[in-house]
Amino acid sequence: MDEHRIALHLVSDATGETLNSIARATVAQFEHAHIVYHRWNLIRTRLHLHRVLEGIEADPGPVLSSMMDRKLKGELDIACNHLKVQVVNVLDPVLAVLQDTIGETAQGRPGIQYVLDEEYYKRIDAMHYVLAHDDGQAVTGLRAADVVLVGVSRASKTPTCFYLANRGVKAANVPLVPGASLVPELFALNCPVVGLTIDPRKLVEIRRNRVRAIAPGGVMGHVSEAGNTYIDPETVREEVVWARRLCTRNGWPVVDVSHRSIEETAAAIIELAELWHSRHPAETVTP
Repeated sequence: MDEHRIALHLVSDATGETLNSIARATVAQFEHAHIVYHRWNLIRTRLHLHRVLEGIEADPGPVLSSMMDRKLKGELDIACNHLKVQVVNVLDPVLAVLQDTIGETAQGRPGIQYVLDEEYYKRIDAMHYVLAHDDGQAVTGLRAADVVLVGVSRASKTPTCFYLANRGVKAANVPLVPGASLVPELFALNCPVVGLTIDPRKLVEIRRNRVRAIAPGGVMGHVSEAGNTYIDPETVREEVVWARRLCTRNGWPVVDVSHRSIEETAAAIIELAELWHSRHPAETVTP
């Protein structure tokens, strides 16, 4: 019997992204907890709610709710009280503050934040842009970027660009390769260039895993490291140092991704981009 096991029910009338983020941020603070997640999304009718209550009764545990419909939320509260499980309506405190400040009652419409508005299409446009400008492709289109990332191979440039695109940021990335000339388009941009660097030892491990994954026989395939400069520790160290010095010479800020998640790296890049645009208002391109 796992004494640290907790069933955590996430009940949402939309996609559940808000609750997932809250749960991820809070559960990470508990080292020994064994959390079993029950995700109940798009709960918008009493029939849907009945299925949720059956699940809570079968595996009791705390409930986090982001329900907006007052009737369904009230029924969930009553049922959880009957089942003797705690329920927290995570949006209620924020809604109360905003209602008092704005002087308007919240609409209580589920999923209202997911609309096909200008911001939505901006994110889609940014995603298309990343696909077309990944890994040094279509360099003639770099002037349309909001930010351009540079760095050595396997420094998380591509996943970071895709995360930025989900935030509506048009991000291109260009690899830095020792001995290869930089594309001249990098020096005629209306946006910041940000370098990504990484601890050489960590980079070697990432590259080794990559080589193993594409080697004959898959991940378990045998890989000879003899003479392979791509994963040679000393060569990789020199490559990382060279790339960092290159960024310094060109005045490009550098973000160390060694101990950062993609989300943290993206947040640092957005902050740098905003700082750059505040210093170069005349050079900022309006989408």
